Amino acid sequence: MVVAMAAAVVVAGLAGGRLRALVELRLRGVGFLWAALLLQVLLIAVPGEPAGWRTAAYVASYPLGLAFVWANRHVTGVLLAAAGAMLNLVAIVANGGVMAASATALTTAGLAADPTVWTNSTLVANPHLLFLGDVLAIPRGWPLAGVFSVGDVVVVAGTALAIQAITGSRLVPARWRTPLEDGI
Repeated sequence: MVVAMAAAVVVAGLAGGRLRALVELRLRGVGFLWAALLLQVLLIAVPGEPAGWRTAAYVASYPLGLAFVWANRHVTGVLLAAAGAMLNLVAIVANGGVMAASATALTTAGLAADPTVWTNSTLVANPHLLFLGDVLAIPRGWPLAGVFSVGDVVVVAGTALAIQAITGSRLVPARWRTPLEDGI
C-alpha cells in the first residue's frame, strides 16, 4: 500500500499537482489514524501465539480508523478509502477476527500459513465471504510479494484519489479538489 501511495504522489506531481499541498493539509483526528496503524503494525510485527486479545485488538483498530474518516469525510477520496476498509472489516468479522486468505493466493505469493503464530491474514477452515478476503497476490519472486484483498485495492484507490484531489492534479475535476482553507 505504501508503494501505491508513493506512486500516487509521483503521478500527482507529473499531472501538475502541487505536492506542497500534502504538507500544508491539516487533517482532523490524525491521532485516531496513528493509533489504528500503530496497533495493526505492532500486532503484525510482533509475532506470538494466536490469542483472543490479538483478534480483539485487531478488530478494535478499525473503529479508530473510522473516527479519523468521520472527521475528514469532506476530503475527496476519504469515503472511498473507508469503503475499502469496511469491506476488509466485514471479511475479518465474518471469519472470527482474521482476514481469510485463499490457498492459491498464499501459494502464488510464496507464503505459508502457520497456525501456531497469529497473523492478520491466514487460511481459515471454512471461510466466509472469501471473495472479500486476501485472494489477490503479487507472485513470489517479485518485489513486495504478498496477498491482498479487494478492500485493500479500494483503500488504495481512495487514497490515490485523495492525493490527486488535495494536490489539485489535472487528473481530477476541479469540483473534486480539496481546498486547503477552512482549517482542513
